[in-house]
Amino acid sequence: MPRRIFIGDVQGCRAELEALLEATRFEPAGDALYLVGDLVNRGPDSLGTLRLLKQLGAEGVLGNHDLHLLQHAAGLRDARPGDTLEDVLHSDERDELLAWLAAFPFVRRFEDVWLVHAALHPRWEDPLRALAGVEPVRPTRAAAFAVRTRYCDAEGNVPERDDLAPGPPYRPWHEFYRPEQHGKRTVVFGHWAAQGLFVRPHLRGLDSGCVWGKTLSAWIAEEDRIVSVPARRVYARGD
Repeated sequence: MPRRIFIGDVQGCRAELEALLEATRFEPAGDALYLVGDLVNRGPDSLGTLRLLKQLGAEGVLGNHDLHLLQHAAGLRDARPGDTLEDVLHSDERDELLAWLAAFPFVRRFEDVWLVHAALHPRWEDPLRALAGVEPVRPTRAAAFAVRTRYCDAEGNVPERDDLAPGPPYRPWHEFYRPEQHGKRTVVFGHWAAQGLFVRPHLRGLDSGCVWGKTLSAWIAEEDRIVSVPARRVYARGD
């Protein structure tokens, strides 16, 4: 039976990605790979990660680091301390890989799953409609919510900062998710390394902090099984 393998934030950790594919017994001929976003940056091999995933026919959604790469490549955003994107930007494959990445949407809908990088807005009745037609190099407020939010209130308002718990009225965005309003779909997301691997009914948070020296994780939907591999080392510090 074909399997869907959803993979958390890789962030350029190509060696760990290869180890995870081996641990899941990924079969290119039958299995489908879906990335939760943040394929690149802060890890040691953004170029190798993109090259491998494109070769394998992987699909997914855009994350904030992917948007940063695309905007920086377009001259719309400056590089930041800690970026590890130069291998992509100076590669002969640059244009091909960037075009492949830019074709990723901000959200994907399956019969039983929503796939988004960070969060679904509590007021979105149809996330596909809310995020339709958004250009990666010019993200809208809705796109920014989808790729960056950790905490919000019941109306979808976000705090100025959410790297630390901001307190009331803000709560983790997924506490406002109502599966019955979305066909009882499970939301697969990443972005929240501090929260870590998060498995709850109708929720699968897969950012288990590989780039911070923790693990890289996948959820095999058809088996409802989590597979993780350890990071080889700490590649970045902070959150």
